[in-house]
Amino acid sequence: MNVIGQFQTYIAMGLGLAALGLEAWAFVDALRRRPDAFVAADKRTKGFWLAVTGVALAVGFVTFTSIVGMLGLLAVIAAGVYLADVKPALDRVMGKGRSDGPYGPW
Repeated sequence: MNVIGQFQTYIAMGLGLAALGLEAWAFVDALRRRPDAFVAADKRTKGFWLAVTGVALAVGFVTFTSIVGMLGLLAVIAAGVYLADVKPALDRVMGKGRSDGPYGPW
């Protein structure tokens, strides 16, 4: 029975590490963007997204081993919203989000 418990612990730590990486990616990406790009993309301000992703990163660091808790899930959701909604809009505004492949448009 102890082997199963260790396996579950390793799975939870792996998920926590993946979540922490996701939150760090969102925070660093928000940190690197220009403030005017957020306004041009019609998203909230850079300060708002730095606060959201920074709090998500801090919560993810604190809840590293218990990712299935409510705070850990909220942190992952906050980082996911930034990466799925705000980052593509910023890429389009900054000219990085083209929808064509290497051989022409899809």
